[in-house]
Amino acid sequence: MRAISLFSGAGGLDIGLNQAGIKTVASVELDAHCISTLNHNFDALTFHGDVRCFEPKDVLKATGLSKIDMIHGGPPCQPFSQIGARKGLGHRDGALVFEMVRWIKELRPRTFIIEQVKGFLKHDAVVRELLGELESLGYGVSYRILNSVNFGVAQSRERVIFTGSLVGKPFLPSLETTVDAPNTVGNVIGDLPSPSEDGPANHIDRTPARDRERISWVKEGEWLSKAEAPADIIKRLTRKDTTKFRRLANDLPSLTLRCGEIFYHPKVNRYLTPREYLRIHGYPDSHVLIGPIRGRTGQVSNLDQHRQVANSVPPPLAKAVGLAMRQGLTWQ
Repeated sequence: MRAISLFSGAGGLDIGLNQAGIKTVASVELDAHCISTLNHNFDALTFHGDVRCFEPKDVLKATGLSKIDMIHGGPPCQPFSQIGARKGLGHRDGALVFEMVRWIKELRPRTFIIEQVKGFLKHDAVVRELLGELESLGYGVSYRILNSVNFGVAQSRERVIFTGSLVGKPFLPSLETTVDAPNTVGNVIGDLPSPSEDGPANHIDRTPARDRERISWVKEGEWLSKAEAPADIIKRLTRKDTTKFRRLANDLPSLTLRCGEIFYHPKVNRYLTPREYLRIHGYPDSHVLIGPIRGRTGQVSNLDQHRQVANSVPPPLAKAVGLAMRQGLTWQ
């Protein structure tokens, strides 16, 4: 099977689907650092720019194929995220989910996968419009809320997965869980050495000295606002700030990795490194991120390495969805 990837990011969805036998042959991505990451790790064609500026048939022609089996992608989730602006279609990126419809309409793939945050389902009118447009194109469409922790990922991360097919409705009935017990943070990062420029790729620590001091007050599995720390350490945090400045627990799955805040290491007084983020997200160690590691008080253009990971689909979840779709449908 051959696929085109939209909003490809760091390639989490691409990795998992490739492992399920669905080969991505072209990727479209706006972020410059993500494009560098994709080019470093994959042999697919990459198209750098706004997905709205590309003609789907031109991209397909560039691959040398006359048709495609799947289109997959995770449009920007901030318009629908609980921690985002939640403006839905009123957000400048809210309508990007309907770019998936435009590409599906133009290329008529046999199947598609669309990933979104769970909060997307709260926008009833948007969901109805999306389903209506896809079904009007002749696709059987279904969706499920899936948690990556049920598929071997050491992270609780709920996302809604829309799937569609021209040869039946892919309900994915068997897609519940592939593990008997949750994976843990300590299990996936415990064997890594201390961060070093000469160590595993992307295993680099950029924690400022002042932040190390603040982190030292936080117990394993707790958060800074709960700490018995001086006022100059707590600053403006309140007891409601339970996900900000959080130290993960070694023997539990991680909370959902986020773009804004980087979680603290369970044992050491520092932030998690990008490689530890990759491990927690279920990426293989062979996957290398290209781009800057943002200092916590600074800014970088485009996505830094932590945000490349936090924006992406965990590969084991993508693989499970891909396998379930292949097994649950009769390909003709």
